[in-house]
Amino acid sequence: MDHLVRSTPLARGEAARVVLDVLAYFDETIEEYTRRRHRELQGRGLTNPVIFARIAEELTHRAVAPPRLSERQLRRIVYG
Repeated sequence: MDHLVRSTPLARGEAARVVLDVLAYFDETIEEYTRRRHRELQGRGLTNPVIFARIAEELTHRAVAPPRLSERQLRRIVYG
């Protein structure tokens, strides 16, 4: 926290919120992330094939990337 306050224009309270947001983001399970991103991308009008391709690509950039998931595996996460 101290480092963020010293190295950015953020006040301590703002820095704390940023840290909590980042921790929450990386604390999401693969399933939670997939469901959340599916809802967000569907809300933008994207189709499932485009959504699942994008999510599969995004998952490779997570801090601890999961094994590559197929479109079928992603569908099962979203729809059960």
